[in-house]
Amino acid sequence: MDLKTAIRNIPDFPKEGILFYDVTTLLQNKDAYHEMIDRLVESLKGKQVDIVVGPEARGFVIGSALAYALRAGFVLARKPGKLPYKTMAYEYDLEYGTDSLEIHVDAIPKGAKVVVVDDLLATGGTALAAIRLVEQAGGEVVAARFGIELEDLGGRAFLKDYDVESIIKYES
Repeated sequence: MDLKTAIRNIPDFPKEGILFYDVTTLLQNKDAYHEMIDRLVESLKGKQVDIVVGPEARGFVIGSALAYALRAGFVLARKPGKLPYKTMAYEYDLEYGTDSLEIHVDAIPKGAKVVVVDDLLATGGTALAAIRLVEQAGGEVVAARFGIELEDLGGRAFLKDYDVESIIKYES
């Protein structure tokens, strides 16, 4: 299945000159959504995975489905102030400015094998922030997986020390 056909392209969003790849159309297509999760699972064969971490918000949708398929736990990486318990944070740069992610201080047991997953790898800031949080908590990042990669933005270079794979790749 060509998953690119399930993704809507929206020019000039969220600002002029940006071509936005809308993964929500893939998520609402049951066959495409299953295919993407199945490919992510296949890419992790042979790896022990205890926990999947997904950054807010589309990382929740992809990450929780992946965690379920892997029989792993799922940890939400949220924007500041959204989690009810004590948190640890990491600030990062993204395509349009800066942001921060938080996880609960007890979300990842020391030594846990963790996969970070998100819908999109662009500049790599969000993924690297999630990775740094996992490492700060004492977990081991065994892989980073993405539904879409915007290759020309170079995010993969920031993750060069990790096992990174993307299901769909775009060049500008």
